[in-house]
Amino acid sequence: MPTFIYQAIGMGGGRSDGEVEGRSRQDALRRLESQKLQVISLRQKEIMEPAVLKERNSPRTPVNQGNAILSRSQIILFTEELSDLLEAGLQLEPALRTMEKRQELGGLKEVVVALREKVVEGTSFSTALRGASRSFGDLYCNLVAAGEISGALSPILRRQAQYLQAIDELQSRVIQALIYPSFIFLAGSALMVIFITYLVPQLTRLLKETGKSMPIPARILIGFSDFMVHYGLFILVALIFAGIGFWMLLQRPEGRLWWDEKKLKLPLFGTVLASQYYAQFSQTMANLVANGIPLLNALKLQEAATGNLYFRILLSRVIVIVGEGGAFSRALKSVGTFPLLLIDMITVGEQTGDMAAALEKVAQRYDRELSRRIQHLTALIQPTIIIIMALMVGFVAYSMISGIFQSITGMRMR
Repeated sequence: MPTFIYQAIGMGGGRSDGEVEGRSRQDALRRLESQKLQVISLRQKEIMEPAVLKERNSPRTPVNQGNAILSRSQIILFTEELSDLLEAGLQLEPALRTMEKRQELGGLKEVVVALREKVVEGTSFSTALRGASRSFGDLYCNLVAAGEISGALSPILRRQAQYLQAIDELQSRVIQALIYPSFIFLAGSALMVIFITYLVPQLTRLLKETGKSMPIPARILIGFSDFMVHYGLFILVALIFAGIGFWMLLQRPEGRLWWDEKKLKLPLFGTVLASQYYAQFSQTMANLVANGIPLLNALKLQEAATGNLYFRILLSRVIVIVGEGGAFSRALKSVGTFPLLLIDMITVGEQTGDMAAALEKVAQRYDRELSRRIQHLTALIQPTIIIIMALMVGFVAYSMISGIFQSITGMRMR
């Protein structure tokens, strides 16, 4: 009976690592769930033949695993360039040799050189990609492997480039929507720090010289300024330690699972993050299924590529149901969380027999939904931050001006 190595989270939130036997991956998952464990990862333990063990234990020349880190834009450029050359009629090795001469590729040239050397040695392109750079993930390498087997490497690379561009634009819209509000908030906060730490103490000395009672707004402002001057450093240190503690919490599987679930329920931002995931999920699954990857294998690749641990656990349950012969739509519905729009479109794909087209349509729907939510979020956040900053600055200005008028009145009475 095969043995599987697992990482899971127990009922108390603690992490559990170990091995479990099962007739299949689905059987192993059921056994772990019966023990009230939430599975994070599950892989079959490698069983090596004596000859393989002998080969691994024998001295050998170290293999360069390729530590080059590529950005998404570099991977898109590499994929588009290679796809164009293959579509022009070049074979893989000549196409890579041509790319080596392209000066505009910059840091990509090192990766291209390593890839061509491996291909010349007889290594498959998908295996060479894994060794050349860690930036080529499992999704990318498995699609390339499927293209090599089917003889359709060029169209698969073209579709992969389009997919990567779609995902890149998706994430860029989320980031760009938060740039302007963040800038306004930081600028307003910096202005408040200057007021509280520099201008207000000068106002305090001026008011004390008059000997008159200060207006209530001025007393509130001066009290807050004194508190920040005396305890501001301690607050800053406490915030830094709180940030470090939160970061350490996210390094633990149970902490990351808690945060990945809770951030989907945040006001305003939660719906945007959920829409982003559903759009990316649909786009990825459409890309995999359209390239001829079987549904179950596509789900496993999607699970491995999902960064949100909460959704990864949900997908592991979907994989179990689909592996047992259940319909994809029924599996999504049974685990919950996934929206009815996504489930209904997948049901249509199952009925028509064109799952890739159905997933592509729902990806477009969620892409439009994400754009709409981002616009609403931006339209709401920007004026909200501006109003809050204006009220804070206005209160400080009013307090200072009222205090100055009070001091001037005191001087005249003398």
